[in-house]
Amino acid sequence: MKRFARGLAALCLAAPAALWAQGFPDKPIRLVIPYAAGGTTDAMARVLQEPLQKALGQPIVVDNKAGASGILAAREVIRAKPDGYTLFFVNNGNVAVTPSVVKDANYDGLKDFTSIARVSSAPMVAVVPGNLPVNDVKGFIDYAKKNSVSYASAGIGSFGQLATELFANRAGIRMLHIPYKGQAPTTNAILAGEVQLLITTPSGAMNDFIAQKRLKLLAVTSPEPSPLEPGTPTIASILPGYQAESWFAIIGPAGMPADVVARLNDAITKAVQLPEIQKSFASFGVIPRTASPKQVADMTAEEIARWTPVIRDNNIRAD
Repeated sequence: MKRFARGLAALCLAAPAALWAQGFPDKPIRLVIPYAAGGTTDAMARVLQEPLQKALGQPIVVDNKAGASGILAAREVIRAKPDGYTLFFVNNGNVAVTPSVVKDANYDGLKDFTSIARVSSAPMVAVVPGNLPVNDVKGFIDYAKKNSVSYASAGIGSFGQLATELFANRAGIRMLHIPYKGQAPTTNAILAGEVQLLITTPSGAMNDFIAQKRLKLLAVTSPEPSPLEPGTPTIASILPGYQAESWFAIIGPAGMPADVVARLNDAITKAVQLPEIQKSFASFGVIPRTASPKQVADMTAEEIARWTPVIRDNNIRAD
């Protein structure tokens, strides 16, 4: 009788959560973006709005919370109730880099969130000035061993800085880091020959400069060749194991119910697989790619393990 009573009590405690999850969602869902409107993350969120609204039967409200390297948005999501009504559209930098680079971030990119679904990935490119006497990654490494070389990034602690420091470490070369305020100034710097290397996410303008031979495209940073840059070799083909690829995912506060996570993953995955969404993503320079909640959590753990030593060994801090 006591065993039955304990079982009944446990069932009663679980029932409200189960019933609640079955009714999810019954009100609008807020999708927090850690950047201002107009960027790639915001653009992806906006094209996903309509198919997600259709799949879930509730409005998806895109909420741009820019500032402090995404920390303001992260803290807001962490404080939210883990009921599936507050979601966070992030890239791997938000969860694997910022907590280590920014002194006062005060959050854990894995433990403080619930992984839900990946939506895309974006390999970066390595470019050099058009008049630099190198044509491939090996040639650049040889050149850097004999000459003073500097590189540009969009700022201290940016993903581009980490990707370039990882490249330098693997290649056994030393380069001077020159941080700029954003991606556009870094493109101008490499065009002007102020720096000799730029590893960054590609843009339409950069592709035009490559076509005009004002810049040379040496390689992509993904472990496999990129469909966005056909015929371009990978850095990993010269430096095995090298990988520095941005990816984007939707996560939520820690402690979300598994069935709510599964419902959201299913809706997001199906939306990303729509032909019109894939076409839009390609125009943004990202590759539509989905993953299960566990895969997203595993990817996050791998990214933290990859970048934490780079940040520590190179004393990269953005205080």
